[in-house]
Amino acid sequence: MDNPRLARIEWGVLEGQRPRNAGSNARLGEHGQKVRVPLARLTTDDGSSGLGMCWLTPERAQMALGVALDDLFSSAHGVAEAWRWLDYPLWDLMGKRAGQPVYALAAVMNGCDLQGVYDTQSYSAPCYDTSLYFDDLHLASEAEAAALLATEAREGYASGHRAFKIKVGRGARHLPLEAGTQRDIAVVRAVHEAVGPDAPLMLDANNGYNLNLTKRVLEETADCSIFWIEEAFHEDAVLYRDLQAWLDARQLPTLIADGEGAAAPDLLRWAQEGLVDVIQYDIFGHGFTRWLSLGKQLDKWKVRSAPHHYGGHYGNYAACHLAGAIRGFTYVEFDAATTPGLDTSGYKVRNGRVHVPAQPGFGIEVDEDLYQKAVENSGFTLTL
Repeated sequence: MDNPRLARIEWGVLEGQRPRNAGSNARLGEHGQKVRVPLARLTTDDGSSGLGMCWLTPERAQMALGVALDDLFSSAHGVAEAWRWLDYPLWDLMGKRAGQPVYALAAVMNGCDLQGVYDTQSYSAPCYDTSLYFDDLHLASEAEAAALLATEAREGYASGHRAFKIKVGRGARHLPLEAGTQRDIAVVRAVHEAVGPDAPLMLDANNGYNLNLTKRVLEETADCSIFWIEEAFHEDAVLYRDLQAWLDARQLPTLIADGEGAAAPDLLRWAQEGLVDVIQYDIFGHGFTRWLSLGKQLDKWKVRSAPHHYGGHYGNYAACHLAGAIRGFTYVEFDAATTPGLDTSGYKVRNGRVHVPAQPGFGIEVDEDLYQKAVENSGFTLTL
């Protein structure tokens, strides 16, 4: 069939866990060890299927049954706007039907010459370890806290990472302000020493700093290869402009990154004006198709792209497929986990990059027995 319809939709939630418990950040308490991966599988009436992460209800899924693929997806625009709640399973489906990885379809959509950038048999995307949370709050000693986070960073280095994001802002909620700020600085310096001067570090304050605290921490870690400061404080054009001028005056190369959470509506305009260097809208909240369009615009503005991803496991891999289609794509946020039933074995983290399988679609499969148990226990199946 040239234009088959969706004839079957299955949905269920797989559960996995991180290698260790994830602690607090500047705003929230412990993030824990468990991850949940909601997966929809779409099957057409000619037998092709695609699998991808999405949250779905039977009522919404019913709306998609019987809809033809041409109404859901086009090679020029990706998933149609009305159906982007099925973004990831539809991209996987179309990649499998075309016999191509999603990264190849995405590059074509954005007018990028994938062959000019990557050998499609060894496509990879830069990544960073995002696991360095406030795992130290139970420790009274600043030195013990710094040593613990340094040990965790070395574990990430051993697993293939060469860039690391460190949560900061302990004094915003969890510790007294001065003690928390001093501990932030000690942790950054310890991690820098642990992973070496060539490893970029990103600092993420989850809006737990103000402008002066941001300057203090960046000044006291100026020799620690700080690549970006993320969500230092809630987005504010006046404060961004001040911080950019301060960084320029000290010839610090640190970038300003923002956008993962409830971002200000003017954030993109501020990026266009040069106040924000890296945009981080969430890989699922913003979506794959919208990220392709946004990334193309950010490239024109010479603004970097680094989609936020945390807690979904699947995003570690799906985000990689944007890298060949967005010239300013900077990093995949990698939140390591293992989810029984989710086969991501084609992906490997080596020397700071996620190496992506040249399989059709996203190259992610499921163990059929475990997926069907998840569908039975936590989800549903609808057929035309």
